[in-house]
Amino acid sequence: MIVLNNPKENVLLTALERPQLEQRDLSELIKEVFDSVRSEGDAALLRYAEKFDGFTLTDFFVKESEIFDAVNGLDKELKAAIAQAARNIEEFHTRQKEPIQKVETMPGVTCWRRSVGIDKVGLYIPGGTAPLFSTVLMLAIPAKIAGCKEIILSTPCNSEGTIHPAILFAAQLVGVTKIMKLGGVQAIAALAVGTETVDKVYKIFGPGNQYVTAAKQYAQTLGTAIDMPAGPSELMVVADESANAQFIAADLLSQAEHGNDSQVIFLTTSDALILEVKKEVHQQLELLPRKAYASKSLEFAKLIQVRQEQLVGVINEYGPEHLILSTQYDDQLVESITNAGSVFIGKYTPESLGDYASGTNHTLPTNGFAKMYSGVSLDSFVKKITYQEVTPAGLRLIGPIVEKMAAAEELTAHKNAVSIRLKELRENGI
Repeated sequence: MIVLNNPKENVLLTALERPQLEQRDLSELIKEVFDSVRSEGDAALLRYAEKFDGFTLTDFFVKESEIFDAVNGLDKELKAAIAQAARNIEEFHTRQKEPIQKVETMPGVTCWRRSVGIDKVGLYIPGGTAPLFSTVLMLAIPAKIAGCKEIILSTPCNSEGTIHPAILFAAQLVGVTKIMKLGGVQAIAALAVGTETVDKVYKIFGPGNQYVTAAKQYAQTLGTAIDMPAGPSELMVVADESANAQFIAADLLSQAEHGNDSQVIFLTTSDALILEVKKEVHQQLELLPRKAYASKSLEFAKLIQVRQEQLVGVINEYGPEHLILSTQYDDQLVESITNAGSVFIGKYTPESLGDYASGTNHTLPTNGFAKMYSGVSLDSFVKKITYQEVTPAGLRLIGPIVEKMAAAEELTAHKNAVSIRLKELRENGI
C-alpha cells in the first residue's frame, strides 16, 4: 500500500491514475474465434471450449435435470438468502418503470414515449475464481421486468462439465430462458453472431476478464450492443476521524479480494486514521482465504490524506465505481458528488450490501467511466420509442411552422408532405 500525506496537486493526480497492467494484443485471436463461430457454428464452440477451458462437451446447453439437481441439492439457507436478495432487487428495479405520459405540445399535437423491452439479451456470468451467482440476479431480474422475451445466460463450467449450483438456482429463480456452458471469447461470439442452436442477441451484459471485455468490444463493432465499457473493479472509501478503522479495512479488503487487478483507494482528512487502517488491513488480510488475490491488489492501493475542502474534487476527478462515505458531513458530500457509480452512505453501509442484496445494481461503470455512464438499471434493458398523433386542428397550427423550417433548409419534399395535407383540409373545409 502507498501512503500519501497531503500530496501536491500533480502528485495527487498521478496517484489517482488507474494502474496499467499488462494488456495482451487480443485482436487477432478474437477475430479468429468470431469468424470460426460465424462459419462453423456449434462445432467451433465445442472446439474452443476444449482448447481454452480444457473440457470436452457434447452439448453446451444446461438440461432441466441439471437445474433440478442443483435446486434440490443447494443449501436451504443459501437458497433463502438468494430469494430474499432477488425480492429486494426486484422491488428496487420495478420502481424504475416510467408511466406513459402524453404531452400536448400544442393544441391537437400529442407526443408520448413508451419503454419496450429488448427482445433478446445475453448475460455473461464469470465462473473462474468465484461463482458470481449474484450477477445473475443483477442482470436477469431487470431483464425480466423490462419484458425481454429471450434471456440467454452463458457461464463457463468446471472440469467435470457442471456449473455451480447457486448459479443454476438463481437463473431458474429469476426467469432465464436458456443457460449455456460456455466461457470466454467463444461465449461472447456465440451471443453476438449466433449459431444453428444459439440465437443471436441484440445486447450483451456482464463482467469478465480482459478476453471477455475485448470480445464484447469487438461484438459492438459488429452491431451487437453492450452494457458499458468494463475494467477492473474498484472502491474508494472517504472517511474522517469519526470513522471505524476496522470497518474501513474490511471494506478495502472486500474489494481487493475480487482479483489481482482490483483497485482500492482510501481518502481521509486524518493522518492518524491512515495508520490505524493500514494496521487493520494487514491483520485482517492474514485471515482471508483469498489472501493471494487481495495481496496483489493491495500493491496498487493508495491511502491518501487531503484537506477537507479537497475531498469532493478528488472524488469527482477519480469517478469511482463504488464510493463509501463515512464522515460527519456525509450529507454535504452527497450533494456535491457528480461522478460515482454507486454511493454507500454511513459507517453501517458496507459496499457488500450493494453487491448482493440491498436492491441496487452492482453492474457499474469502472475505470473512470462513471463520469459519463450510469450503472445497469431497468433502462439498460429497454428501448424508448417516441410517438406522436396530430389532429386536423393541430396540423393547421403546426403545419405552417414546419413548412417554413423545411423551406429554409431547402428540403422541399419535407415541406410538401405538410402542404399537401393542409391543402386537402382546406378543400374539404376541415
